[in-house]
Amino acid sequence: MGQSQPFRATALIVEDDPTQREMISLLLEESEYDVIACESAEAAELVLSKPGNRVVLLMTDVNLAGRMSGLELAHIARARHPHINIVVTSGRPLSQPLPGDAKFWSKPWAPLDVLREAEVTLKRAPELQRRLGE
Repeated sequence: MGQSQPFRATALIVEDDPTQREMISLLLEESEYDVIACESAEAAELVLSKPGNRVVLLMTDVNLAGRMSGLELAHIARARHPHINIVVTSGRPLSQPLPGDAKFWSKPWAPLDVLREAEVTLKRAPELQRRLGE
């Protein structure tokens, strides 16, 4: 009998600025996450639509490459995955409401904010693992 693999959470980072995308990815990888990084909401939506994904944290900028905004992506993510922790960031005030329980971070934010959010999400790991059917 094989041993089951420990649950490893996945973060989906959606940011069209490569420097910010890389920084967030590195911070989350150091926090024991698998990271999927996308520059467009359309690419991220494909990730979210795959069955069996372990995405528990979505961090997205509002203004992205492509036709869909990060805010639209956040609403899609919440509808498809009610358990996911969502953080939406922007350098400007939001013109539309966030999906339920999503957080808004005004830019600039500190790297420590990412680490804290990663920790909060991982503390919910047993609940998230159960909801993901692990």
